[in-house]
Amino acid sequence: MLELKHIKKSYKTGNFVQHALKDVSIKFRKNEFVAILGPSGSGKTTLLNIIGGLDRYDSGDLIINNKSTKQFKATDWDSYRNNCIGFIFQTYNLIGHISVLENVEMALTLSGYKRKDKRKKALEALDKVGLKDHAYKKPNQLSGGQMQRVAIARALVNDPDIILADEPTGALDSKTSIQIMDLIKEIAKDKLVIMVTHNASLAEEYATRIIEFKDGEVVHDSNPIKKEEKETGAVHIRKTVLSYLSALHLSFNNIKTKKGRTFLTAFAASIGIIGIALILSLSNGFQIQIDEFEKSTLSQMPITISEQSIQLDEETMEEQMQVVTNDKEKYPTRKEVIPVDSLADSMLHQNIITEDYINYIEALDQSLLGGKAYQRATALNLITEKEDGTYQKVNTGTTMNDMWQVFPSRTEEAEAGVVEENYDVLAGNLDSKELGLILAIDSKNGVNKTLLETLGFSGEENVSFDQLLGKEMKVVLNNDYYQNYGNYFMPNTDYEALYQNENDITVRIKAIIRGKEDKEMITNGSTMYYTEALIDQVIDQNKESDIVKAQEERDYNILSGSAFDEENTKEIALSYLGADTVPSAIYLYPKDFNSKDEITEYLDKYNEGKEEQDQIVYTDMAAMMSDLSGNIMDAITVVLIAFSSISLVVSSIMIAIITYISVLERTKEIGILRALGARGKDITRVFNAETMIIGFCSGVLGLLIAYLLTFPANRVIENLTGLAGVAKLNPIHALILLIISITLTVLSGFIPAKMASKKDPVVALRTE
Repeated sequence: MLELKHIKKSYKTGNFVQHALKDVSIKFRKNEFVAILGPSGSGKTTLLNIIGGLDRYDSGDLIINNKSTKQFKATDWDSYRNNCIGFIFQTYNLIGHISVLENVEMALTLSGYKRKDKRKKALEALDKVGLKDHAYKKPNQLSGGQMQRVAIARALVNDPDIILADEPTGALDSKTSIQIMDLIKEIAKDKLVIMVTHNASLAEEYATRIIEFKDGEVVHDSNPIKKEEKETGAVHIRKTVLSYLSALHLSFNNIKTKKGRTFLTAFAASIGIIGIALILSLSNGFQIQIDEFEKSTLSQMPITISEQSIQLDEETMEEQMQVVTNDKEKYPTRKEVIPVDSLADSMLHQNIITEDYINYIEALDQSLLGGKAYQRATALNLITEKEDGTYQKVNTGTTMNDMWQVFPSRTEEAEAGVVEENYDVLAGNLDSKELGLILAIDSKNGVNKTLLETLGFSGEENVSFDQLLGKEMKVVLNNDYYQNYGNYFMPNTDYEALYQNENDITVRIKAIIRGKEDKEMITNGSTMYYTEALIDQVIDQNKESDIVKAQEERDYNILSGSAFDEENTKEIALSYLGADTVPSAIYLYPKDFNSKDEITEYLDKYNEGKEEQDQIVYTDMAAMMSDLSGNIMDAITVVLIAFSSISLVVSSIMIAIITYISVLERTKEIGILRALGARGKDITRVFNAETMIIGFCSGVLGLLIAYLLTFPANRVIENLTGLAGVAKLNPIHALILLIISITLTVLSGFIPAKMASKKDPVVALRTE
């Protein structure tokens, strides 16, 4: 079963070489009690360590089951120690921070036993040595004899074939020594027991075979194996494994013995997590505020498709930045100028809006819209009566401006229109399909003074809702407004007569609206809206007017007399006069940000496969603001996190030092685990588990402190900005930070953990 063939072992210290074993050959029976006698330094313990696989021989061979161990790998030796060898040490070598029962279970844990089975076997082993009632005590609560009994129970629990005892009674009194020796003798009935001792009388009384050593050589063997004796029995070697859960349990018990140090370590390591968590909380909170702000401004920033659109997509912006940052020489000395393209002009795109494109827009899923509006280039010849009884023309402009805008009509498929979502009706009735005007006032009920003056009020005094509601104005049609003077037409300036004309279209202010309290952007200004129904009726009656027919026949502007050019075309003149029904601009109001993405995707499809000049470019100011604010917030967040990460680096170094100290403190435990068959990777796993626990604790502690700090932070921010509850840590961010904390601590402790796995088990066992 077990045989040593010409084993040699030497230790070198500087230039001095000590020969511990000199050509030792011994063969052992399956069942016998062998006592190894000899003075100190004779090689007894070295022999025991080589038999137990703790130390390696220099030459010769250790034969197990007729199999040479020369080709054994480290894992083979680990499995051999766990399954075949049971160690009983003079100093007991129990792990102090776990219970008696858990010490005994450790060998079974490494063998991969299930919890229920190993608990049963461990209690049976303790019962054999009379310590079942002490199973849940810590080793330091037992006497020396009791601790040695625990060591014996641990040696027996895995039912090994060989028991190795190194001076098992050396630290015990005579009475306790007899009890222990009786117990070992009982064990030797069905196992091979090899005991190293200085006590010759003890050996003679209990051992069935005595081998004497001197100067590394066998000088006497009282019962050597004869050639005619048959070999019986076999050593069974199974692979060992320490589960991560068991490693966690070991490390957790060790950490519990150093609560103060663990807390301070976790707190120090959590400082970086606290800083980053607070930054992310503020970043997340401000981003939520920005998102809410953007949603409230969405109706003010529709997707705009006009005759001239600025290309603000990422590709175009990148191209223009390359133009701006080109490598042309700065401050040249040459006496010449260099032509360059205007940045603004190069970003302008001329859209040709056609009936076909209008039909494409109408085919859009209308449920994605809260409203839409078609801006026409035609002029509204609007006349109003002033407070003093005189009349004036209202300047509405020909395109959307700050004070006069086309009112977005709600689509039939929309659950709620853009106006209903964003405005409160303060007075009157709102119907975008009727002819009329709608006045939007700001959050303080303010209206631009110029706008009030154009409506006929003085602009110096407050105006009641009753005065505004029903305020009547007249839209004068082309045939009444323009007078023919030969080859030209001139506007009629007799505003009173125009106001009294029976052909006019009468319009009134139908409603007064104000942005809702949570729509900050909307409530910042005042606007007069006119409905599309009004514009449609004006165009319908003006497109056959005399001035339109005359302009169609002539190649100059019949209002100004100037010739047409690239900027002032005949088409523009006809649109102004109401001859063209194709809108000059289209405004699409998405019902939400998700719908906006679907709408822009739909608009992009129109341009697929078309030449650049045939493409229709839109402007999405809401997306621009969102990207800009998001990029700024991301940049600020990254910079602040980078600074906070410095503390993470410092804490990682600290964790590495703490782990190294723990390795030094637990060197004895490392030796014990290796003696029980733990692999090098199992030792690494134990210390990785310890750093993982510290990382988890520091992460949780950091997140908890960061969460508590959000309360005073929110109070300060609210006092300074009026924004309540800004700091909000995203649960996903919290989870990521926890993972980062664990990962960094495990990585920090990786090198010390590897160092632990490389420790010589014999040296480790000698450490006090």
